[in-house]
Amino acid sequence: MAPRLAVIYYSATGHGSAMAEEIRSCAEAIGAEVRVRHIAETADPASVASNPAWTRNYEATKSLPAATGDDLIWADAVIFGSPTRFSDAAAPFQAFIHSLGSLWADGLLADKVYAAYTSSQTLHGGQETTLVKMYTAIMHFGGIIVAPGFTDPVKFADGNPYGVSHVTGPDNREPLSEATKAALRHMTQRALDKAALLSTQRIPSWTVGA
Repeated sequence: MAPRLAVIYYSATGHGSAMAEEIRSCAEAIGAEVRVRHIAETADPASVASNPAWTRNYEATKSLPAATGDDLIWADAVIFGSPTRFSDAAAPFQAFIHSLGSLWADGLLADKVYAAYTSSQTLHGGQETTLVKMYTAIMHFGGIIVAPGFTDPVKFADGNPYGVSHVTGPDNREPLSEATKAALRHMTQRALDKAALLSTQRIPSWTVGA
């Protein structure tokens, strides 16, 4: 059975949406089942309206299905996405993670493959720290972090072993580079490979201390 991938992301000005679509394209080409779900906007309307790119992305995604905990339960692999905000994930992304407490308590987020991507206006503008902080929540889930590392030559071009990151530029208009797209495809392939491997390599349960 093909692995199931959920791409759960927050995007303000659209770069995260573009990265999610690149992941979708790769995963579907591999044969995976894919759900791409944006995290609903929580900013006040005045803030959204103050930025034309933010407004365009909001209008383009507001009628699409928003992420819920059920999307994580459904998935074998999850790729999270969020822009950097002062070296941390954006507030809507954090609010979504904080809403998953009951699923965490029931063990429903464990034993899945997770990876992540981010973006910032400048190179090293908190990208690595943001990804690491996103992964700390996954540690609490009991998830399996499958960072891309430097496991393919494309990673020496994009230079981020923690996940994938995009530099939007000071005016937030820089499109995804070919190196970033290649890195997204590699991360997607790697996450799905490991999810498929895990599904076929189960071992019998045993009791600690037995």
